[in-house]
Amino acid sequence: MTHLIRNLLLLSALISHAAWAAHAFSLYDVPKYQAGFTHFEYLNPNAPKGGELYLANPDARTSFDKFNPFSLKGVTAAGLSNLMFETLAINSTDEVATMYGLLAEDMQLASDRLSMTFTLHANAKFNNGDPVTAEDVKHSFTSLITKGAPQFKMIFNDVKQCVVLDERTVRFDFKNKNRELPLIVGGMPVFSRKWAAGTAFDKIQLTAPIASGPYLIDRYEIGRMISFKRNPDYWAKDLPVRRGSFNFDRIVYRYYKDDVARLEAFMAGEFDAVIEFKAKNWARSYKGKKFENGELIKATLKHSNGAGMQGFVMNMRRPQFKDVRVRHALVLALDYEWMNRQLFYSQYKRIDSFFSNSELGAHGLPNEAELKLLEPMRNQLDPAVFGEAPLPPRTDGTSSLRANLLQARELLKQAGWEYKDGALRNAQGEIFKLEIMDDNPSLARIISVYARNLEKLGIQVKQRTADFALVQKRMEEFDFDMTSIRLSDVVSPGSEMFDIFGSKAADTNGSSNSWGLKDPAVDKLVTAMVSADSRAELVAASRALDRVLLHKYIVVPHWYSATHRVAYRNRFGIPSVSPKYYQADRYMISNWWEKTPRNK
Repeated sequence: MTHLIRNLLLLSALISHAAWAAHAFSLYDVPKYQAGFTHFEYLNPNAPKGGELYLANPDARTSFDKFNPFSLKGVTAAGLSNLMFETLAINSTDEVATMYGLLAEDMQLASDRLSMTFTLHANAKFNNGDPVTAEDVKHSFTSLITKGAPQFKMIFNDVKQCVVLDERTVRFDFKNKNRELPLIVGGMPVFSRKWAAGTAFDKIQLTAPIASGPYLIDRYEIGRMISFKRNPDYWAKDLPVRRGSFNFDRIVYRYYKDDVARLEAFMAGEFDAVIEFKAKNWARSYKGKKFENGELIKATLKHSNGAGMQGFVMNMRRPQFKDVRVRHALVLALDYEWMNRQLFYSQYKRIDSFFSNSELGAHGLPNEAELKLLEPMRNQLDPAVFGEAPLPPRTDGTSSLRANLLQARELLKQAGWEYKDGALRNAQGEIFKLEIMDDNPSLARIISVYARNLEKLGIQVKQRTADFALVQKRMEEFDFDMTSIRLSDVVSPGSEMFDIFGSKAADTNGSSNSWGLKDPAVDKLVTAMVSADSRAELVAASRALDRVLLHKYIVVPHWYSATHRVAYRNRFGIPSVSPKYYQADRYMISNWWEKTPRNK
């Protein structure tokens, strides 16, 4: 699934009575880069073009079977979304919720805030030479909401229609004054009407995209590699928003079957850079002569991303997870402090919020702004919501695993589950069973430690490691008991929250509402986030939502790192100014350049 660029398009303090047109908009602040700016500060406008960048498959996908990142079924080739597809506007990575025109050279929000009009850049063209037209924008919108993955229908739910005004002008009409909508449509990916013409959109597999991005598919081998070459006729190479970016002539992804093979291949020089997510590997494997002599660089890159939420999600569609006391008990069974010492080399911090590492998370007692949102729903909420925000259980002296398991046993008993005849059983004598499913073999040892603690409570745990495609399919159909999830980092959450927490999404296959959460109070708080008129209102709404979610115990929180762990061959140029809000893979692909040719 493509990363939808979540951005901004309003000067909120200025648009109360008049329509505004601009090269950029910010949801809450004046854009940092004014009209006529030459380049983003975190890019080097003089970076040389040329050379190659070799990377490995970025996740558990060991192959691919499609070039359409927007359909539900199948596995998309690595790099495709970032390198080939563009949006009407793009976000800057040193500002919160601010974006600048890319395919659109002008953006105009109506005075009543019920429509957004985009004028396409006169030079914008697809990789087949055709101009990007308003009809292509409308075709993209229609395809995404009718035949794309279910998330798109949810995300664009409040967009009434897309209207072609002329060849280069398109207007999106909104159903309501949701302030998030301009940024949602500004971040919509655009592709040509001619792409796989005659084939149903959701059936497009290995037909190369006709899109406007800086790269073309050069060649590929299913299960082995895909190579992209820089489009020599890329239309936007001299735009301020692109100057200094996408500098490599060729970007190649090689596929490896597991983490061991991938790491060995990196050390052997088969590819150039790796993002390491495993603390053990980072502490023990990235060392040796090549690091000592400077051939390989080991770096921790700081970022200001929110940590989001990562954890073992409980599927509340399953009967054993419907009682909040049961879910709370399962949270108590994870011994994070032991894991951090013994397995993670003390490299992590515990996640304590759905918006960890940001001002959006709830802490302590609710403040006045939060209470203003929560009080009208007091009779719908757990009274505990109005107290201290819950913190994850600890085993480092303030408590112990034994004490936590005793508390968990009492909560299970209150929920009707007691230990009898060698197992945890309900009143009907049924044994509490659950399967923990995952596609990452490296999580197996972590899951086994957690499962051991659950078994002390009498819960029968089946641990299953499956391939990416199977796990993806079961997740899309919500056919699981418990699995690990990671929500994307966000600094300005918006309409995607409906897809993650909204009641409608709970019944929509393929949505991000993995937990099966249906709660009118949560829906109201998500609506308050999306309709916030200021950053202060957004923060209050997100903290109120976080507080409610934490008291529901729908996930067993994991851990996070405030840095990107990156190892790379010492042959790249890197801008002197770092972005603030970024993902390491996109940073390498778009910001770096070749300084020393690659050894063949």
